Amino acid sequence: MQSKATTVDLYLAELPADRRASIQAVRQVILSNLDPGYEEGMQYGMIGYYVPHSLYPSGYHCDPKQPLPFVCLASQKNYLSLYMMSVYGDSDLAKWFQATWKKTGKKLDMGKSCIRFKRPEDLALDVIGEAIHRQPVAKHIDFHEKAIATKETTKRSVEKAVRKATKKPAASNRKKLP
Repeated sequence: MQSKATTVDLYLAELPADRRASIQAVRQVILSNLDPGYEEGMQYGMIGYYVPHSLYPSGYHCDPKQPLPFVCLASQKNYLSLYMMSVYGDSDLAKWFQATWKKTGKKLDMGKSCIRFKRPEDLALDVIGEAIHRQPVAKHIDFHEKAIATKETTKRSVEKAVRKATKKPAASNRKKLP
């Protein structure tokens, strides 16, 4: 459920007390481990932690009007969610994250970047904090730019292969029909 709230305080105020307490507990872990260059605000109807345009004017490649997202925290219909783009995008960090989480004995309910939970006790908060701490702003920007460059190179390679495959053979190479 996307919220229409325009500030984090308004977002928190619209939540039921139990969900607000859960979101605030996870929020505190995020804020305690966040590199100072990131900012907190509303993004995509959730609490977002992102690289502001003042540090990265290009913004998010999918929507340059948006600052570069890092982590989002939300109250969904049936669960709470924590979106950790860095864990999704960095395979080394993802391996570390999953292995370290497993050692805690807690169940990890995770999609590509979304960790679903009902209450903070379901989470390995120390692992989340460490994952956030391991991704300072400069590293997040660098990773994002490399991912975009790789995506563009792949896109150009695919386009070139399609052009080559659909290119009509030269007239001299065509078979003449009887």
